[in-house]
Formats: sequence, structure tokens, C-alpha cells
Amino acid sequence: MTATPYPGRRQTAIGMAAVLMSRAAHAASPAQVAPALRLPPGGRPAVALTLDACPGAFDMRLARALVEQSVPASLFLTALWIARNPDGLAFVLAHRDLFSLQNHGARHLPPVLGAGATFGLANAGTMDAIRAEVASGAATVEAACGQAPTWFRGATALYSPDALAPIRAMGFGIAGFSLNADMGASLPAASVAARITKAQDRDVIIGHINQPLRPSGAGIAAGIAALKAQGMAFVKLPDQIAI
Repeated sequence: MTATPYPGRRQTAIGMAAVLMSRAAHAASPAQVAPALRLPPGGRPAVALTLDACPGAFDMRLARALVEQSVPASLFLTALWIARNPDGLAFVLAHRDLFSLQNHGARHLPPVLGAGATFGLANAGTMDAIRAEVASGAATVEAACGQAPTWFRGATALYSPDALAPIRAMGFGIAGFSLNADMGASLPAASVAARITKAQDRDVIIGHINQPLRPSGAGIAAGIAALKAQGMAFVKLPDQIAI
């Protein structure tokens, strides 16, 4: 399979990704990397809130808090989540002014080469499987949302180094982060809120919106309220270039 751009991809996405992506990646293991991402400097202090919708349910508590506080966010949707959460999808589509809907893959397979698993998830394993995970996830997001995604975040946010260039060649910015709010939705609400309130200008925050039965979602809601009260602005990833 050749690394051709996803059909309908806006050509500006490649240029935006080139400007915004940090070329440095901190090592997660000898065979995996976690690319970092921060907003470009300029304008008023701002952070980007990004929330993963891995396979699972929909945290309506958090979604409603974002709407009530008028806080924009970039949501990374898996094809599995879209299929299982029609009501959640309808909610986010009803608030497209706030939510940017991006690609978290088709089957939530880490874009890691080789047999085995990453944090308990079976690796995609091959480059063809990684490309399929990215392309099929993007096609599902576009079909469900009516707009092609421009960003991709792989399951676990860890990548084989050799997978990064092919994903970018498909026309996607790789959505790293600089602040992990909930550690895979595993932290208590108070810890999540405390982490978010320490966010600095240009941080890209990662959290989860697929775990309504865990306390981390309430912590994200509390943290963003506190950060907003401090005067911090929130932006969606596709809007970064205009900051």
C-alpha cells in the first residue's frame, strides 16, 4: 500500500502540521515514541483541550460542562466509539461551534510495529495495518461528521518511530500533547483538576471523554473551570494557526 493522502484532505493541513508539530519526541520505550505538541506562540495566553473518545461510552457530564462554559475542545473519535454512541455523536454534532472532530483510528490499535501489545492493546503490527487504521478511522469520522479530520492521534499516543512519516504523508498532523490530565482516565477528580490548573500558555492537554463512570471527567470539568477563571483562553487544534 502506498502512502497516498486521504481523499478530500485539505492541503493546508500538511503545512499547519509542519508549523505546529514538535520534531523532538521523548522516548516512551526503546521502540516507541510519544511526539510532543504545543501551540505556537502569540496572542493571548491559550491552551488546547483535546479529549479522546476511545471505545467505551460518552461522558455527558463533561460534554455538558464544556457547553455550559463555552469551552472549545478537539475530540478524537474512534470508529468503534462512533458506532456505539449515536446519542453522544448527535450531542457533539449539535455543538460543532465548540467541538472539532478528529481521528483516533478505526479499531483503537496502537500505531506500533511488531507483534505484542502496548498498555494491553494489540499493536497494529505492520505499516499496512497502521495506514488502514488511520485511513479507515478518518473515513468513518468524515462520513459521520461531514468533514474530513486533519489530525490523528493513535491509541495510547505512542508510535513506532518509523510510523510517523507515513502518517504525516497521508496528510495528518500527529496530535501529541504537553500535559496529561487524567493518565488514561485513571486519576481521581481532585488530581485531574490540580493537573489542569497548572497548565501553561501553549499547552496541549489530553484527557478522555469516554469514561462516564470514572471520576476523572468531573476533574477535567473542574480544572477547566478554574483555568478559565484565571483568564486562560481555550482553542481547538485546527484554530491554532490563527492564534
